Amino acid sequence: MINASPVINILSLSRFPIYNQLVLEEAILRGTTENWCIINDGAFCPAIVMGISGRASELIQVPEAIKAGVQVVKRFTGGGTVVVDHDTIFTTLIVQGQSLPHVDPYPQPIMKWTEGFYEPVFKSFGEFRLKENDYVFQQQKFGGNAQAITGKRWLHHTSFLWDYRAESMSLLKQPKKAPAYREGRSHEHFIVRLKDFVSERSAITEGIIEACSKSGFIPEVRNLTDAAKALQGSNKICGTKLVDLTTALQQPQ
Repeated sequence: MINASPVINILSLSRFPIYNQLVLEEAILRGTTENWCIINDGAFCPAIVMGISGRASELIQVPEAIKAGVQVVKRFTGGGTVVVDHDTIFTTLIVQGQSLPHVDPYPQPIMKWTEGFYEPVFKSFGEFRLKENDYVFQQQKFGGNAQAITGKRWLHHTSFLWDYRAESMSLLKQPKKAPAYREGRSHEHFIVRLKDFVSERSAITEGIIEACSKSGFIPEVRNLTDAAKALQGSNKICGTKLVDLTTALQQPQ
C-alpha cells in the first residue's frame, strides 16, 4: 500500500504584525496536528525580536530603541536577535513528525533538512548554503532561523532580509555569542540584502510554496480564519511577550 503524501496548509500574509504571527504559530504548533507553511511578506511595523532567553540590556541599544519607538518582542523560540520591518520576509514551517519520518525531530537534523528545502528557492541567485545555523550566500547571511520542538511536532521559522536599514541595525549591540564564521564583522559587513541578488521579491514567496511540493507535501491554500481556529484551543502556551524597554533600562549592563 502506498502512503499518501502529507498535506501542508499554505497561509500567505502580508504586513501582518510579527507579535500576532508568533502567537498564532505557537497555537498551531501546540494545539493542532496539521502541517503549515506560513509566509508573511513584511512586518506591519518595525520591531526587534529576541529569542526566549534574550535580555534586552545585553542585546539592544535600549535608549536608542526607546527613542526610535520600536516595538520589542520576545518570541517563544530560541535563536538570536533580529530587526524586522516591511522588508523582512518571514517563513514558518510547522510539521507533524510522522509527515517527514526520515527527519529526526532534533535541531540539527531539522536544520539540515531545511537547507535542502530552501536550496531550490535560492540556488540560482547565489552560492546558497547553511552556515552554522544561518542561510548565506558565500559567507554573508541573509536568513536567520529559530526552532521549537514539542513531542512529535516541530517548528522552524526564518526571517529573510529582502532589505534593511543601517540605522535600524545600529539598534542592536554586537552579540556576546556569535557564529564563528562571523569573525567579529559588524552587521553591515556580515549580512546582505536579498534584493541585491533577486530581481523580483515574489520569486522568493512563490519559490517557497513550490518548495513545499518538491519536498513531498501536497500544498493546500488556507486563509487567516482557518489558521486562527488554533487560537481557540486550550493547549496553546503563549510564550511570546512584548518587552517593556523602560524596565530593561534598570537591568545590569
